[in-house]
Amino acid sequence: MDTQEQVLQDVVIKFAGDSGDGMQLTGSQFTNNTALLGIDLATFPDFPAEIRAPIGTLPGVSGYQLRFSSDKVFTPGDICDVLVVMNAAALKVNMKAIKKGGIIIANIDGFDSKNLRLANYPEGVNPLEDNSLANFEVIKMDVTKMTREALKDITMGTKEKDRAKNMFVLGFLYWMYNRDMDNTIDFIKDKFGKKPEIMESNVKVLRAGYNFGDTTETFRTRFTVEKAKMEKGIYRSIMGNQALSYGLIAAADKSGLELFLGSYPITPASDILHELSKYKTFGIKTFQAEDEIAAISSSIGASYGGSLGVTTTSGPGMALKAEAMGLAVMLEIPLLIVNVQRGGPSTGLPTKTEQSDLLQAYYGRNGECPMPVISASTPSDCFSAVYEAVRISVQHMTPVIFLSDGYIANGAEPWKFPQAADLPEIKVSFKERLDEGEEKLMPYKRDEKLVRPWAIPGTPGLEHRVGGLEKQDITGNISYDNDNHQHMVKTRQAKIDNIADYIPEQKLDSGNAKGKVLVLGWGSTYGAIKSAVKDLQNEGKEVSHAHLRYIRPFPKNLGEILRNFDTVLIPEINNGQLIKIIRDVYFVDAKGYNKIMGIPITKGELIEEIKKYL
Repeated sequence: MDTQEQVLQDVVIKFAGDSGDGMQLTGSQFTNNTALLGIDLATFPDFPAEIRAPIGTLPGVSGYQLRFSSDKVFTPGDICDVLVVMNAAALKVNMKAIKKGGIIIANIDGFDSKNLRLANYPEGVNPLEDNSLANFEVIKMDVTKMTREALKDITMGTKEKDRAKNMFVLGFLYWMYNRDMDNTIDFIKDKFGKKPEIMESNVKVLRAGYNFGDTTETFRTRFTVEKAKMEKGIYRSIMGNQALSYGLIAAADKSGLELFLGSYPITPASDILHELSKYKTFGIKTFQAEDEIAAISSSIGASYGGSLGVTTTSGPGMALKAEAMGLAVMLEIPLLIVNVQRGGPSTGLPTKTEQSDLLQAYYGRNGECPMPVISASTPSDCFSAVYEAVRISVQHMTPVIFLSDGYIANGAEPWKFPQAADLPEIKVSFKERLDEGEEKLMPYKRDEKLVRPWAIPGTPGLEHRVGGLEKQDITGNISYDNDNHQHMVKTRQAKIDNIADYIPEQKLDSGNAKGKVLVLGWGSTYGAIKSAVKDLQNEGKEVSHAHLRYIRPFPKNLGEILRNFDTVLIPEINNGQLIKIIRDVYFVDAKGYNKIMGIPITKGELIEEIKKYL
């Protein structure tokens, strides 16, 4: 049998099935395999919101989208070239996600009468049989049957054998895209080394899927995507929560502080707690508290004691932490509050992405309670962005809010990781003795940055008292004086505003310094904006892109940049939040583009929106 070979530049694959079908594992293994080949990539895992929705139903569909290319990519793709579906529900949910003429790989066992009924198809309708998929190339495989056949000599129950069927699909895709399977075999051996029967069954089924590609007459085309032209260096695939964890470890090392994480599990931030708990050898302490309030309070205590206190959460947890954040502002101690945003309000959409906590980060506390806000733009950017957030926190004696979101947290991309020696230093100085002429410590005596000293409790001669009640300037004594309160409120605000003197000026990501349209973004809209603007620039359009890392305070030159364009367009995965702040601070009549569906903004829809202002 002759096999056709095709070289492709860009491929988007989506794996979809029931939440028990192992689609996330399948996608992540294909992702790691792709990264090892030096091919650029971006991913979008799409989790069901239900912890365990009924098997075969629409709410239980789990997806994993991967785009890989020989060119630089910034998004996981608007639409798929290949859709892998393990059951009828997965097909129904993702029909809008595949382009005409695309390839659908379907497990026919997932299209029996029961699965069709659970997916709400009308009685007697089977999309694999009724010609409704005539615009696609459909590869039908009885994955379940072939998985069981591959494992006929292994003494496992049918249910246990069926758990390996995702490996059959993965093996077939490795054949289809001319891949070596060694990295996945090594992963299986490492993961199941102590369970030899499970290890053997997964490897057998993986190879069976690959061999099916070699022997089937159904599909005789294999594809290759060449290496991307990327800057030389050592790369690894990394997800946002991983990069964030490594950034915290690096910042703790460079600052010489012990890292303490006080956290309470919440989707999609829990993986930071899981990841950091692996690194006790670096002196990292992780504490799973009984609730959100205990989590942040323990971190405040750690910072008061001279450690780097961090707490991680999502929007609902931020609401619970608000009072303690106010305490940290009044104490003026370093603290990092990480918010991995998700759909809201209330419990909202726990597994879906959103950028809807920006106003909460800005204003969501009682009283005048200013805090710096730093945002990450991509999974790998979490490393350097959180590193910078730690620097600001410890050098300006303030709690800092760090914003990520579900899309960034669970997405993956290649990361050229830095050498420790190349990371900028984070200087930290504790007050160790009284200054000449001081009779006792003045805890609110400030330096030129309006920063008060960091004195560790128990340091001889530096006894002092701090707390949540208003402080008298310099002495730190409790004060109810009207004038003093206004002075302290203004001083705390000025301290945060002054941080603008110690951060870089805003740069354009691409485009000219003046023009018709500036697309201003923050957070996970980065990839879609960059891709859309790049395409329009290639058409000769006057459009530029700026992306914010520092959202409070803004870089000093941001207003000047905004005024150089006829229109400022701000795309956000919320109902318009940054745009309110930009209009308030700079009196710019910015235009918004808002999508609140729990999924990222696509390049295509953003191009159409930008064209309205060109």
